[in-house]
Amino acid sequence: MNEYLILIGTVIAICVLLNRFAQRLPIPSLLIFIALGMCFGVNGIVGIPFDDYQISQICSVCLLFVMFYGGFGTNLKAARPAAAKAVVLSTAGVVATAGLVGIFAHFALKLEWLESFLIGSVIASTDAASVFSVLKTQKLDLKDHTASLLEIESGSNDPFSYMLTVLFVSLLQGESISVPALLANQILVGAAAGLLIGYAAVFFLKKCDFYMEQGKTVFVFAAAALAYALPSVFGGNGYLSVYICGIYMGNAALPDKKDLVHFFDAVTGIAQMMIFFLLGLLVTPSELPETFLPALLIMLFLTFIARPLAAGILLAPMGSGLRQIGVVSWAGIR
Repeated sequence: MNEYLILIGTVIAICVLLNRFAQRLPIPSLLIFIALGMCFGVNGIVGIPFDDYQISQICSVCLLFVMFYGGFGTNLKAARPAAAKAVVLSTAGVVATAGLVGIFAHFALKLEWLESFLIGSVIASTDAASVFSVLKTQKLDLKDHTASLLEIESGSNDPFSYMLTVLFVSLLQGESISVPALLANQILVGAAAGLLIGYAAVFFLKKCDFYMEQGKTVFVFAAAALAYALPSVFGGNGYLSVYICGIYMGNAALPDKKDLVHFFDAVTGIAQMMIFFLLGLLVTPSELPETFLPALLIMLFLTFIARPLAAGILLAPMGSGLRQIGVVSWAGIR
């Protein structure tokens, strides 16, 4: 336990100290934290042999706060015109992207069908942490509600990607699984839990005096954790739940909302650094040469063919122009 606390404390301190420097470089700062994690890893300068995927679940904890704050900062009035497009992309778009990548992996890399579609399913959703980070730090003035479209899609497309991943993992293990039941449980339980917990949290924040400094901030922190964990216990999608909870609370007239914004600004900043540092720490650079070329080919196909083709086919009939389709196609890809 002490060793992990030393590692976590050291990582957070280094990430905070490097953050200002990283933002000045002409490359995404989150890539720097991946490289930093690789430097700490088994083949890096520090040489930490870290392969404990259970401990690395801390990434899930970090991501839940990124998702919550992403929803908290979403303006429903501004996002409403882009909601239909976002929902189409987060559902049909994920399926189409996963299918295209799976077909490519099967024919180009000679992988089995189930393995090919599993790879496509894992990478089909956009990365919410990256999208929220870019939109927030760059303060982009995107037209036609494109920023809202990207925010909603990135916050809500994980359930379909998760469902497809579970489906193909189960099929590879020879299990039988009901896709409609899995999908319905993921979305319905996740959405209902997010709304109910968000409603309850807003009610208590307005009605209760917590008799402690920053008590409301701590209460919202707890609400976000519950919004993720509670539906997950019952088979719902925790990320969808915590994102919807964040949207509901962020669009409510909460007391001391400025304090909440300052607090979650700091929490999500640290969370994003931790996520990408731990991803880098899990990498074994000595094993990269044998997987580099197949991974590069999949990345190029996803970036330049699968995602743009899926986005174009779905968005063009809904009135999106080429510029919006281009931005949406490449935003958020890992």
